[in-house]
Amino acid sequence: MKKIKLGAKEEKIMAAIERDEYIPVTGKELQRVADSIAARKKDLVLTIRVNKQDIQKIKKFASSKGIPYQSFLSELIHRVAASS
Repeated sequence: MKKIKLGAKEEKIMAAIERDEYIPVTGKELQRVADSIAARKKDLVLTIRVNKQDIQKIKKFASSKGIPYQSFLSELIHRVAASS
C-alpha cells in the first residue's frame, strides 16, 4: 500500500487521534456534521462572466484570509442560498 504524506496540520491531528484526544460523536451531533459536509459538496461547475477588478479584489481578500478565492466564492454562494 502506498504511504500517504501528511501535512503539518494533518500530522497534528493524527498525533491527537493516537493520544485518544478526539471523542467520537454519535446521534444528533454526527448527523449535524454529516449534513454540514453534504451541504458543501461541490457537484456542479459554474461558468460566469465577471468584472476583472472585482475578481482581483476578491482574490486579494480571500488571500488575506488564507483561503483559495474559488472556495471563498463557493462559501458565499452557499451562505446566500442557505439564508433564502
